[in-house]
Amino acid sequence: MIVLDSVGIGGAIDAKNFGDDNPNTLKSISASKNFNTPNLKRLGMFNIDGINFYSREEKPRGSFARVCEASAGKDTTIGHWEIAGIISERPLPTYPDGFPPKIIAELEKSFGRQILCNKPYSGTKVIHDYGREHIETGKLIVYTSADSVLQIAAHEKVIPVEELYKYCRIARKISDVGRIIARPFIGEYPNYERTPRRHDFSLKPPVATILDALQEKNLATIGVGKIYDIFAGQGVSKSLGVNENNSDGMKKTIKLLAEDFRGLCFVNLVDFDMKFGHRRDVEGYAGAMTTFDAELSEFLAKMRADDLLMITADHGCDPAAQGTDHTRENVPLIIYGEKIRGGVNLGTLNTFADIAATIAEIFSVEFNTQGKSFYQELI
Repeated sequence: MIVLDSVGIGGAIDAKNFGDDNPNTLKSISASKNFNTPNLKRLGMFNIDGINFYSREEKPRGSFARVCEASAGKDTTIGHWEIAGIISERPLPTYPDGFPPKIIAELEKSFGRQILCNKPYSGTKVIHDYGREHIETGKLIVYTSADSVLQIAAHEKVIPVEELYKYCRIARKISDVGRIIARPFIGEYPNYERTPRRHDFSLKPPVATILDALQEKNLATIGVGKIYDIFAGQGVSKSLGVNENNSDGMKKTIKLLAEDFRGLCFVNLVDFDMKFGHRRDVEGYAGAMTTFDAELSEFLAKMRADDLLMITADHGCDPAAQGTDHTRENVPLIIYGEKIRGGVNLGTLNTFADIAATIAEIFSVEFNTQGKSFYQELI
Protein backbone atom coordinates (compact mmCIF):
# COMPACT_ATOMS: atom_id res chain seq x y z
CA MET A 1 0.00 0.00 0.00
CA ILE A 2 1.61 3.21 -1.22
CA VAL A 3 0.40 6.51 0.23
CA LEU A 4 1.10 9.43 -2.10
CA ASP A 5 1.23 11.98 0.70
CA SER A 6 -1.23 14.82 -0.07
CA VAL A 7 -2.34 13.78 -3.58
CA GLY A 8 -5.98 14.81 -3.19
CA ILE A 9 -8.44 14.63 -6.09
CA GLY A 10 -10.93 17.39 -5.31
CA GLY A 11 -12.61 19.22 -2.47
CA ALA A 12 -14.53 17.13 0.05
CA ILE A 13 -18.17 17.95 0.69
CA ASP A 14 -17.15 19.65 3.96
CA ALA A 15 -14.08 21.46 2.57
CA LYS A 16 -15.43 24.91 3.45
CA ASN A 17 -15.68 23.87 7.10
CA PHE A 18 -11.89 23.44 6.95
CA GLY A 19 -11.28 26.82 5.33
CA ASP A 20 -10.81 25.43 1.82
CA ASP A 21 -12.49 26.78 -1.30
CA ASN A 22 -12.78 24.07 -3.95
CA PRO A 23 -9.22 22.66 -3.75
CA ASN A 24 -8.04 20.00 -6.20
CA THR A 25 -4.42 18.90 -5.96
CA LEU A 26 -4.50 16.48 -8.89
CA LYS A 27 -6.26 18.96 -11.19
CA SER A 28 -3.73 21.68 -10.36
CA ILE A 29 -0.70 19.55 -11.15
CA SER A 30 -2.17 17.72 -14.15
CA ALA A 31 -2.35 21.04 -16.02
CA SER A 32 1.46 21.35 -15.86
CA LYS A 33 3.70 20.48 -18.79
CA ASN A 34 5.80 18.51 -16.27
CA PHE A 35 2.93 16.09 -15.61
CA ASN A 36 3.04 12.72 -17.38
CA THR A 37 1.60 9.65 -15.63
CA PRO A 38 0.79 6.92 -18.18
CA ASN A 39 0.98 4.08 -15.63
CA LEU A 40 -1.48 5.72 -13.25
CA LYS A 41 -3.72 6.42 -16.24
CA ARG A 42 -3.65 2.76 -17.34
CA LEU A 43 -4.46 1.67 -13.80
CA GLY A 44 -7.58 3.87 -13.79
CA MET A 45 -6.60 6.99 -11.83
CA PHE A 46 -8.50 9.29 -14.18
CA ASN A 47 -11.58 7.05 -14.32
CA ILE A 48 -12.32 7.82 -10.67
CA ASP A 49 -15.66 9.56 -10.04
CA GLY A 50 -15.33 13.34 -10.05
CA ILE A 51 -12.16 13.44 -12.16
CA ASN A 52 -13.35 15.14 -15.33
CA PHE A 53 -10.27 17.16 -16.23
CA TYR A 54 -8.08 14.47 -17.80
CA SER A 55 -8.61 11.79 -20.44
CA ARG A 56 -9.88 8.45 -19.16
CA GLU A 57 -8.56 4.97 -19.86
CA GLU A 58 -10.81 2.84 -22.06
CA LYS A 59 -9.94 -0.45 -20.37
CA PRO A 60 -8.32 0.24 -16.98
CA ARG A 61 -6.01 -2.48 -15.69
CA GLY A 62 -6.83 -1.67 -12.08
CA SER A 63 -9.96 -1.02 -10.07
CA PHE A 64 -10.53 2.32 -8.41
CA ALA A 65 -12.54 4.54 -6.06
CA ARG A 66 -12.94 8.05 -4.76
CA VAL A 67 -12.54 7.98 -0.97
CA CYS A 68 -13.88 10.54 1.52
CA GLU A 69 -12.28 11.28 4.88
CA ALA A 70 -14.67 10.76 7.80
CA SER A 71 -12.31 12.06 10.50
CA ALA A 72 -12.40 15.61 11.83
CA GLY A 73 -9.01 16.57 10.48
CA LYS A 74 -6.86 16.94 7.38
CA ASP A 75 -3.40 16.11 8.66
CA THR A 76 -0.97 13.27 8.11
CA THR A 77 -1.51 11.52 11.43
CA ILE A 78 -5.30 11.45 11.31
CA GLY A 79 -5.27 10.53 7.62
CA HIS A 80 -2.98 7.53 8.13
CA TRP A 81 -4.84 6.45 11.27
CA GLU A 82 -8.08 6.41 9.25
CA ILE A 83 -6.46 4.40 6.43
CA ALA A 84 -5.47 1.96 9.19
CA GLY A 85 -9.04 1.82 10.52
CA ILE A 86 -9.46 4.62 13.09
CA ILE A 87 -12.01 7.39 12.53
CA SER A 88 -11.08 10.39 14.69
CA GLU A 89 -14.06 12.41 15.88
CA ARG A 90 -11.91 15.28 17.12
CA PRO A 91 -9.09 17.08 15.30
CA LEU A 92 -5.65 17.12 16.85
CA PRO A 93 -4.83 20.52 18.42
CA THR A 94 -3.13 23.26 16.41
CA TYR A 95 -1.45 26.46 17.60
CA PRO A 96 -1.78 29.21 14.98
CA ASP A 97 -0.50 31.83 17.46
CA GLY A 98 2.36 29.73 18.80
CA PHE A 99 2.44 27.60 21.94
CA PRO A 100 1.11 29.04 25.22
CA PRO A 101 3.66 30.62 27.59
CA LYS A 102 3.02 27.87 30.14
CA ILE A 103 4.06 25.17 27.64
CA ILE A 104 7.12 27.14 26.51
CA ALA A 105 8.21 27.65 30.11
CA GLU A 106 7.83 23.94 30.83
CA LEU A 107 9.80 23.03 27.70
CA GLU A 108 12.63 25.44 28.54
CA LYS A 109 12.85 24.12 32.09
CA SER A 110 12.93 20.50 30.89
CA PHE A 111 15.39 21.20 28.07
CA GLY A 112 17.71 23.35 30.17
CA ARG A 113 17.82 25.63 27.13
CA GLN A 114 15.88 28.66 26.00
CA ILE A 115 13.59 28.71 22.95
CA LEU A 116 13.59 30.85 19.83
CA CYS A 117 10.70 31.69 17.48
CA ASN A 118 7.53 29.92 18.79
CA LYS A 119 5.46 30.82 15.72
CA PRO A 120 3.98 29.07 12.70
CA TYR A 121 6.82 29.14 10.16
CA SER A 122 8.15 27.63 6.96
CA GLY A 123 10.79 25.04 7.85
CA THR A 124 13.35 26.41 5.41
CA LYS A 125 12.68 30.05 6.28
CA VAL A 126 12.83 29.51 10.03
CA ILE A 127 16.41 28.23 9.93
CA HIS A 128 17.38 31.13 7.66
CA ASP A 129 15.84 33.69 10.05
CA TYR A 130 16.87 32.12 13.37
CA GLY A 131 19.85 29.90 12.47
CA ARG A 132 22.59 32.39 13.34
CA GLU A 133 21.10 33.26 16.74
CA HIS A 134 20.67 29.54 17.48
CA ILE A 135 24.33 28.86 16.66
CA GLU A 136 25.54 31.84 18.71
CA THR A 137 23.37 31.14 21.79
CA GLY A 138 22.54 27.42 21.74
CA LYS A 139 18.84 28.26 22.02
CA LEU A 140 16.52 25.76 20.31
CA ILE A 141 14.33 26.83 17.38
CA VAL A 142 10.78 25.74 18.19
CA TYR A 143 8.04 26.38 15.66
CA THR A 144 4.74 24.98 14.39
CA SER A 145 2.61 25.09 11.25
CA ALA A 146 -1.03 24.74 10.26
CA ASP A 147 -0.66 21.05 11.22
CA SER A 148 -0.75 19.62 14.71
CA VAL A 149 3.04 19.68 15.11
CA LEU A 150 5.78 21.01 17.36
CA GLN A 151 9.05 21.17 15.43
CA ILE A 152 12.50 21.60 16.92
CA ALA A 153 15.29 22.72 14.59
CA ALA A 154 18.97 22.64 15.53
CA HIS A 155 22.30 22.74 13.71
CA GLU A 156 24.04 19.38 13.88
CA LYS A 157 27.33 20.98 14.99
CA VAL A 158 25.59 22.74 17.87
CA ILE A 159 23.18 20.00 18.91
CA PRO A 160 24.14 16.45 17.85
CA VAL A 161 21.22 14.60 16.27
CA GLU A 162 20.79 12.14 19.15
CA GLU A 163 20.63 15.05 21.59
CA LEU A 164 17.98 16.71 19.42
CA TYR A 165 15.99 13.47 19.50
CA LYS A 166 16.28 13.52 23.29
CA TYR A 167 14.73 16.99 23.40
CA CYS A 168 11.92 15.75 21.14
CA ARG A 169 11.21 12.83 23.48
CA ILE A 170 11.00 15.31 26.35
CA ALA A 171 8.61 17.50 24.35
CA ARG A 172 6.50 14.44 23.51
CA LYS A 173 5.73 14.05 27.23
CA ILE A 174 4.72 17.72 27.53
CA SER A 175 2.83 18.64 24.35
CA ASP A 176 -0.52 17.30 23.08
CA VAL A 177 0.19 17.86 19.36
CA GLY A 178 0.02 14.97 16.91
CA ARG A 179 3.73 14.99 16.10
CA ILE A 180 6.94 16.31 17.62
CA ILE A 181 9.39 16.64 14.72
CA ALA A 182 13.18 16.83 14.94
CA ARG A 183 14.54 19.10 12.19
CA PRO A 184 18.35 18.92 12.10
CA PHE A 185 20.19 21.18 9.66
CA ILE A 186 23.73 21.89 8.49
CA GLY A 187 25.65 24.58 6.61
CA GLU A 188 26.67 28.18 7.02
CA TYR A 189 24.49 31.30 6.86
CA PRO A 190 22.65 31.95 4.58
CA ASN A 191 22.96 28.53 2.99
CA TYR A 192 21.53 26.28 5.69
CA GLU A 193 20.14 22.92 4.57
CA ARG A 194 17.86 20.50 6.37
CA THR A 195 19.24 16.96 6.55
CA PRO A 196 17.41 13.64 6.02
CA ARG A 197 17.84 12.83 9.73
CA ARG A 198 14.41 14.28 10.47
CA HIS A 199 12.48 12.13 12.92
CA ASP A 200 8.81 12.26 13.98
CA PHE A 201 7.69 11.43 17.51
CA SER A 202 3.96 10.80 17.18
CA LEU A 203 1.10 10.18 19.55
CA LYS A 204 0.30 6.50 19.80
CA PRO A 205 -2.95 5.53 18.04
CA PRO A 206 -5.77 5.59 20.62
CA VAL A 207 -6.98 2.09 19.70
CA ALA A 208 -5.70 -0.89 17.70
CA THR A 209 -5.12 -0.43 13.96
CA ILE A 210 -5.02 -2.94 11.10
CA LEU A 211 -1.26 -3.12 11.72
CA ASP A 212 -1.90 -4.47 15.22
CA ALA A 213 -4.45 -6.97 13.91
CA LEU A 214 -2.02 -8.31 11.31
CA GLN A 215 0.89 -8.43 13.74
CA GLU A 216 -1.17 -10.44 16.25
CA LYS A 217 -1.61 -13.12 13.56
CA ASN A 218 2.16 -13.15 12.90
CA LEU A 219 1.73 -11.48 9.52
CA ALA A 220 4.39 -9.07 8.32
CA THR A 221 3.86 -5.34 8.91
CA ILE A 222 6.62 -3.47 7.12
CA GLY A 223 6.88 0.32 7.19
CA VAL A 224 8.67 2.36 4.53
CA GLY A 225 9.21 6.10 5.06
CA LYS A 226 7.39 7.82 7.92
CA ILE A 227 5.07 4.89 8.71
CA TYR A 228 6.93 3.80 11.86
CA ASP A 229 6.98 7.40 13.10
CA ILE A 230 3.31 8.10 12.27
CA PHE A 231 2.16 5.09 14.29
CA ALA A 232 4.79 5.59 17.02
CA GLY A 233 6.03 2.11 16.17
CA GLN A 234 2.75 0.49 17.20
CA GLY A 235 1.99 -2.56 15.08
CA VAL A 236 5.06 -2.16 12.84
CA SER A 237 7.23 -5.29 12.94
CA LYS A 238 9.92 -3.99 10.56
CA SER A 239 10.80 -0.48 9.45
CA LEU A 240 13.06 0.52 6.57
CA GLY A 241 13.32 4.02 7.99
CA VAL A 242 12.65 7.54 6.79
CA ASN A 243 13.30 7.99 3.07
CA GLU A 244 15.92 10.37 1.74
CA ASN A 245 13.35 11.24 -0.93
CA ASN A 246 10.48 9.62 -2.84
CA SER A 247 12.86 7.74 -5.16
CA ASP A 248 14.66 6.24 -2.16
CA GLY A 249 11.28 5.09 -0.85
CA MET A 250 10.40 3.48 -4.16
CA LYS A 251 13.79 1.73 -4.35
CA LYS A 252 13.17 0.22 -0.92
CA THR A 253 9.65 -0.79 -1.90
CA ILE A 254 10.69 -2.36 -5.21
CA LYS A 255 13.43 -4.29 -3.41
CA LEU A 256 10.81 -5.73 -1.05
CA LEU A 257 9.04 -7.32 -4.04
CA ALA A 258 11.88 -9.85 -4.17
CA GLU A 259 11.27 -10.87 -0.54
CA ASP A 260 8.87 -13.69 0.23
CA PHE A 261 6.63 -12.30 2.97
CA ARG A 262 2.94 -12.54 3.74
CA GLY A 263 1.43 -9.39 5.13
CA LEU A 264 1.36 -5.64 4.54
CA CYS A 265 4.05 -3.28 3.32
CA PHE A 266 2.82 0.23 4.18
CA VAL A 267 4.66 3.00 2.30
CA ASN A 268 4.60 6.78 2.71
CA LEU A 269 6.08 9.04 0.01
CA VAL A 270 6.23 12.45 1.69
CA ASP A 271 7.96 14.64 -0.91
CA PHE A 272 4.68 15.51 -2.64
CA ASP A 273 3.48 17.16 0.56
CA MET A 274 6.65 18.38 2.25
CA LYS A 275 8.66 19.64 -0.72
CA PHE A 276 5.94 20.78 -3.12
CA GLY A 277 2.45 20.99 -1.62
CA HIS A 278 3.25 23.16 1.40
CA ARG A 279 5.66 25.24 -0.66
CA ARG A 280 2.94 25.77 -3.30
CA ASP A 281 5.20 24.53 -6.08
CA VAL A 282 2.88 23.30 -8.85
CA GLU A 283 5.65 22.50 -11.33
CA GLY A 284 7.77 20.65 -8.78
CA TYR A 285 4.75 18.65 -7.60
CA ALA A 286 3.86 17.70 -11.20
CA GLY A 287 7.45 16.62 -11.85
CA ALA A 288 7.48 14.48 -8.71
CA MET A 289 4.33 12.69 -9.87
CA THR A 290 5.94 12.04 -13.25
CA THR A 291 9.01 10.56 -11.55
CA PHE A 292 6.85 8.34 -9.32
CA ASP A 293 4.91 7.11 -12.33
CA ALA A 294 8.14 6.18 -14.14
CA GLU A 295 9.33 4.25 -11.06
CA LEU A 296 5.95 2.54 -10.91
CA SER A 297 6.81 0.84 -14.24
CA GLU A 298 9.54 -1.20 -12.56
CA PHE A 299 7.32 -1.97 -9.58
CA LEU A 300 4.46 -3.26 -11.75
CA ALA A 301 6.83 -5.37 -13.85
CA LYS A 302 8.21 -7.12 -10.74
CA MET A 303 4.89 -7.87 -9.03
CA ARG A 304 4.20 -11.56 -8.41
CA ALA A 305 0.95 -13.39 -9.10
CA ASP A 306 -0.14 -13.17 -5.46
CA ASP A 307 0.87 -9.52 -4.90
CA LEU A 308 -1.77 -6.83 -4.53
CA LEU A 309 -1.06 -3.12 -4.88
CA MET A 310 -3.09 -0.28 -3.38
CA ILE A 311 -2.27 3.36 -4.10
CA THR A 312 -4.01 6.08 -2.10
CA ALA A 313 -3.41 9.38 -0.22
CA ASP A 314 -3.93 10.74 3.28
CA HIS A 315 -5.26 14.28 2.54
CA GLY A 316 -4.78 17.04 -0.01
CA CYS A 317 -2.24 19.86 -0.25
CA ASP A 318 -3.22 21.78 -3.38
CA PRO A 319 -0.10 23.67 -4.53
CA ALA A 320 -2.32 26.18 -6.34
CA ALA A 321 -4.33 27.05 -3.21
CA GLN A 322 -3.82 30.08 -0.98
CA GLY A 323 -1.61 29.76 2.09
CA THR A 324 0.55 26.76 2.97
CA ASP A 325 -1.88 24.43 4.75
CA HIS A 326 -3.19 21.01 3.79
CA THR A 327 -6.47 21.03 1.87
CA ARG A 328 -9.57 19.03 2.75
CA GLU A 329 -9.98 16.72 -0.24
CA ASN A 330 -11.19 13.32 -1.28
CA VAL A 331 -8.38 10.93 -2.19
CA PRO A 332 -7.83 8.34 -4.91
CA LEU A 333 -7.70 4.60 -4.41
CA ILE A 334 -6.29 2.24 -7.03
CA ILE A 335 -6.23 -1.54 -6.52
CA TYR A 336 -4.25 -3.77 -8.85
CA GLY A 337 -3.07 -7.38 -9.01
CA GLU A 338 -3.44 -10.55 -11.08
CA LYS A 339 -6.17 -11.83 -8.75
CA ILE A 340 -8.10 -8.52 -8.86
CA ARG A 341 -10.62 -7.71 -11.57
CA GLY A 342 -9.69 -4.67 -13.63
CA GLY A 343 -12.05 -1.84 -14.44
CA VAL A 344 -14.23 -2.09 -11.33
CA ASN A 345 -15.46 1.37 -10.30
CA LEU A 346 -16.17 1.18 -6.58
CA GLY A 347 -17.71 4.65 -6.75
CA THR A 348 -17.34 6.85 -3.67
CA LEU A 349 -16.33 5.27 -0.35
CA ASN A 350 -17.41 7.10 2.82
CA THR A 351 -14.23 6.57 4.82
CA PHE A 352 -10.56 5.73 4.40
CA ALA A 353 -11.25 2.99 6.98
CA ASP A 354 -12.78 0.85 4.21
CA ILE A 355 -9.18 0.18 3.15
CA ALA A 356 -8.32 -1.33 6.55
CA ALA A 357 -11.52 -3.41 6.55
CA THR A 358 -10.61 -4.77 3.11
CA ILE A 359 -7.07 -5.68 4.20
CA ALA A 360 -8.55 -7.47 7.21
CA GLU A 361 -10.79 -9.55 4.93
CA ILE A 362 -7.95 -10.34 2.53
CA PHE A 363 -5.92 -11.84 5.39
CA SER A 364 -8.93 -13.28 7.28
CA VAL A 365 -8.11 -11.41 10.48
CA GLU A 366 -10.61 -10.07 12.97
CA PHE A 367 -10.52 -6.29 13.18
CA ASN A 368 -13.03 -3.89 14.70
CA THR A 369 -13.46 -0.82 12.47
CA GLN A 370 -16.28 1.36 11.17
CA GLY A 371 -15.00 0.73 7.65
CA LYS A 372 -16.56 -1.79 5.26
CA SER A 373 -14.62 -4.19 3.06
CA PHE A 374 -14.94 -3.91 -0.72
CA TYR A 375 -12.89 -7.04 -1.42
CA GLN A 376 -15.78 -9.17 -2.69
CA GLU A 377 -16.46 -6.64 -5.43
CA LEU A 378 -12.94 -7.11 -6.79
CA ILE A 379 -12.69 -10.91 -7.08
